[in-house]
Amino acid sequence: MFTWKTTSFIKKNKGKEVEMRTKLKIDRIILRKMKMPLKDPFETSFGAIKDRTFMIVEIHGEGEVGYAEVVTESAPLYNEECVGTAWHVMEEFLIPLMFKNQQYIQHPDEISAIFKQIKRHYLAKSGLESAYWDLHAKLGNKSLSSILSGQKESIEVGVSIGIQTSISELLVKIDSYLTEGYRRIKLKIKPGWDYDVLREVRNHFPHIPLMADANSAYTLQDINLLKKLDEFNLLMVEQPLSHDDIIDHSILQKELNTPICLDESIHQVDDVRKALDLGSCQIINIKIGRVGGLTEAKKIHDYCLSRNIPVWCGGMLEAGLGRAHNIALASMQNFNIPGDTSPSSRYWEEDILEEPIQFSQPGMINVPKGPGIGVNVNLEKLNKYTTLLKTYDSSEF
Repeated sequence: MFTWKTTSFIKKNKGKEVEMRTKLKIDRIILRKMKMPLKDPFETSFGAIKDRTFMIVEIHGEGEVGYAEVVTESAPLYNEECVGTAWHVMEEFLIPLMFKNQQYIQHPDEISAIFKQIKRHYLAKSGLESAYWDLHAKLGNKSLSSILSGQKESIEVGVSIGIQTSISELLVKIDSYLTEGYRRIKLKIKPGWDYDVLREVRNHFPHIPLMADANSAYTLQDINLLKKLDEFNLLMVEQPLSHDDIIDHSILQKELNTPICLDESIHQVDDVRKALDLGSCQIINIKIGRVGGLTEAKKIHDYCLSRNIPVWCGGMLEAGLGRAHNIALASMQNFNIPGDTSPSSRYWEEDILEEPIQFSQPGMINVPKGPGIGVNVNLEKLNKYTTLLKTYDSSEF
């Protein structure tokens, strides 16, 4: 039923081959539903999360395994996807597409073309594509960072702080994170937890790099309040208006001195083009899951670089595998703002890696140089937090 042909096997640069594209055989794909308890509840304008429910993808082929996270939630609050919908779409559509078309896949970039006929479902697509990227890099004995043309040996790290029970509690947390070396503070805001909170934070910490993330909690009726945030010399205010909007953001940006950063509104490079042409934002947050995978993330990075628009890597409360993918992405040239890719200990008492991701020096994380994402899975811990597992064998398709 589904077929896709590709004829692009080798990229050339001035007559020299820069990357061979060779086929690999996928033997099986494993989906895991995971449930891991957070160290502390994390609250945004969507609500509070105590346990993280998400998925892990394993792609087995040529004696190696590629891993990735599907950064869904148990409910469709961040976007229209959740674990249930992602599992269904992957099982019924995306996995069959990968198996039936794998003879045409020479490089991970071609997976997004194969998946294109399935509309949206970006988180589900990203999980499979990202696992293939990891497998592809491992089989080539290259780091994921290097095949993404990453240039950095380490990345700067910021921290995202959820809504607290009191301002005094928030101030204590900020002080603690600054002591640990975090290089940028992001505060979640919502109506009723915004101006007064930011005022107190700025009074106590007048010089720290500070930003506010609204997660679509406001409308243009709040424009006077949002204009008042200019007082606080913020790096940016992230996605203040609707999750699918770029029109009203263009109106708002004209009224603000503070740069607007778009997150939920951006799914593909064409969304970026439209937003920039309209003047809807000055900064773009790139999340691998939200844009459907590393291929589109690369395109957005390159396009923003061509237009001198800074980008940064957002987080989705990932466990170690997702963090490793984010680190590789954030090693690319135009990621000039500290991202949300904090050490594993920020969210987890224990991670699912052999060696948890941690600072190499205060506020910095080294980019792994080993094959693929450069981290090793702890199978005992992976199984410990797995609540559902299913294997899809290539012979079935």
